[in-house]
Amino acid sequence: MNRREFVNWMGAGVLATSLPVAIAACQPNTADAPADDPAATDESAAVDEGPREDGFESIGTVSELDEAGSLSSSNFQGTQVVVTRDPNNADAVVAVDSLCTHQGCTVDWDGGAFACPCHGSNFNVDGSIASGPASSPLPVYEAKIEGDQVLVKV
Repeated sequence: MNRREFVNWMGAGVLATSLPVAIAACQPNTADAPADDPAATDESAAVDEGPREDGFESIGTVSELDEAGSLSSSNFQGTQVVVTRDPNNADAVVAVDSLCTHQGCTVDWDGGAFACPCHGSNFNVDGSIASGPASSPLPVYEAKIEGDQVLVKV
């Protein structure tokens, strides 16, 4: 066996031995969930996976929204979304694309507006520009509360 064959076999061996580790790392780990977490023991309490027939998908629960002040996802139906309660109507929610239209930084809800930490753009709750340098509003998505779930349609 020459050096090239040996290196090829060693590479294949390393690849084959690391495959189970990579597969295990991609699996959800419910062992680390707190004992009082209902999702750890009751699958029906978990947030729905995937969009429904009407296009809405759960991004979280109302209690999570109220506790954190906003809900966000960096990969919600292929886009970044942030949801908050509408300050003008406590029973309604607002969902916007969380990528700043200036240079693509992720905006945060600061309790009264969406703020871009990179260059200082601010957006009103309806996604419209409050102050630049952004020149385009944030895209807005349909959002609603249904039961204890916050639903968004991208």
